[in-house]
Amino acid sequence: MAERVCPWWLGYLLASPIRQWLSGNPKKILEPYVQTGMTVFEPGPGMGFFTLELARLVGPSGRVIAVDVQPKMIAGLKRRAARAGLQDRIDVRQATADSLGVSDRVGKVDFTLAFAVVHEMPSASQFFSQAALVSKAAATLLFAEPSGHVKPDKFEAELEDAVKAGFAIEERLSIRRSQAVLLRKK
Repeated sequence: MAERVCPWWLGYLLASPIRQWLSGNPKKILEPYVQTGMTVFEPGPGMGFFTLELARLVGPSGRVIAVDVQPKMIAGLKRRAARAGLQDRIDVRQATADSLGVSDRVGKVDFTLAFAVVHEMPSASQFFSQAALVSKAAATLLFAEPSGHVKPDKFEAELEDAVKAGFAIEERLSIRRSQAVLLRKK
């Protein structure tokens, strides 16, 4: 397990409107990268701050694969998805310490959102390798870490792991309170 995994009870705060005020509107962050019909992979969705918007953007013909290690986060995400009428677009899965549980999706993912989660993974290198495996050729990955929580040198080391796994840096992004980059699978 990673050094620090966000406690499940903080999931309520992370899915609240307060986060939108602090971090920005999820729709505005995601809209340039997600289109109807896409298959999207979101590790560490918590209770769904981005997940519900991803499900709206992919539409009824798309799919969001949301994977978390914490059962209480998963339960909260499922409740919120059901209330929003989006549960049919979201495939919620529980990961283990050494697998994201997405081996059935090899080469099928169009977009991955890794937002404020890679620093919680047991291994950034292993995560990016699994993300590359499930990604289609030329798929994109939005990778962001919280500025106040992840030091710039740690972010750059994680970014180096992404490049080693087969992603290329497409663009440095400006997202409030975050260090962010758009990656593309080579």
